[in-house]
Amino acid sequence: MIKREMAKSIIDALKAMPAVTITGPRQSGKTTLVKNLLPGYKYINLEDLEIRAFALDDPKGFLKTAGQKAIFDEIQHVPQLFSYLQVEIDATARNGMYVLTGSNNFLLMQSISQSLAGRVAIFHLLPFSQDEIYPTVDITLEEVIHKGFYPRLFQQIKNYHNWYADYISTYIEKDVRRLINVGDINSFRDFLKLCAARTGQLINFSEIGNELSVSYQTVKRWLSVLETGYILFRLNPYSKNLNKRIVKSSKIYFYDTGLLCYLLGIKTPEDLQYHYLRGFIFESYVIAELKKYICNRTLNADTWFYRDSNGNEVDVIIEAPGMLKAIEIKSGKTIVKQFFKGLNYWHKVSGNEKSEQYLIYAGDDKQMRSDSIVLNWHSISEIFNKK
Repeated sequence: MIKREMAKSIIDALKAMPAVTITGPRQSGKTTLVKNLLPGYKYINLEDLEIRAFALDDPKGFLKTAGQKAIFDEIQHVPQLFSYLQVEIDATARNGMYVLTGSNNFLLMQSISQSLAGRVAIFHLLPFSQDEIYPTVDITLEEVIHKGFYPRLFQQIKNYHNWYADYISTYIEKDVRRLINVGDINSFRDFLKLCAARTGQLINFSEIGNELSVSYQTVKRWLSVLETGYILFRLNPYSKNLNKRIVKSSKIYFYDTGLLCYLLGIKTPEDLQYHYLRGFIFESYVIAELKKYICNRTLNADTWFYRDSNGNEVDVIIEAPGMLKAIEIKSGKTIVKQFFKGLNYWHKVSGNEKSEQYLIYAGDDKQMRSDSIVLNWHSISEIFNKK
């Protein structure tokens, strides 16, 4: 098993809290992680219809059978169970009792907020990070981006295209249909592809709705479904303490670039080198890696982008207590002066002397400049651990 960076944080949380919840996309490795990390816990899979029926029909008997150290996998299938878990946790008053996993963030978080608030530590397990799966660099950037990071792809699967096709079909059939009434599945598939073609760009709900002949409200609802399923995420504009007129629309990015490449019809790593969206795909890759680092270590940090009405822009702003980092992302492999334009503008308007500035690019060198730190594509995590 490939060691997950989140493992230590989960163990520490079980020592301090009665329960731990691990949510994330399908096939991100939640089950493998908890079963290997916690061999002393009884594993219960609520995807199993017989087990699910037992939990629904007799929740008290079900919990008694489970014991006081149990893993409930895909627990969102039995939301009624959360109230009984609360009673058991409060009566026992012991830490490290239950581990709950689920691949639907909306249903899971809704149940937790109603019954287990203050009793559970919450983790978001995304697909492998670059540091987890490629500790040494013996692969090209294009190969990394094209393959993606879902754990199953590193278990003797060679046809990534077929795997992603099956993944999307399973996701739509199991998760999308459960959350919303999609009359035309093909329209939702088209919506997914339109989102892929707009990665790294400002969202225009009306424009997407017009292309699909659906309403503005339908586009917003479908986008929320993709967010709760950990297919994509939004990056919101940063505007704190800045007087310039800031754009108000969000940008969208995909958690996994392999899935993104599949949706864009990019067949090989070589095709990626010349694709018209290469810059946005690389941007999505870098920002997803930043998100993974924050999630894996449960950092109290937010990610934003900066853009004003004149088109001045910085790709990512990371804000945490005592920390502000401005990051520009460039898919070129040679550093040129123009790469620093956004960072130079940020330095002028932010008025924050403690703000750190970074350039991440697709080349191999690293540099310490007077006002910015240049990192290559395989040293992204050094933003959090300056060397």
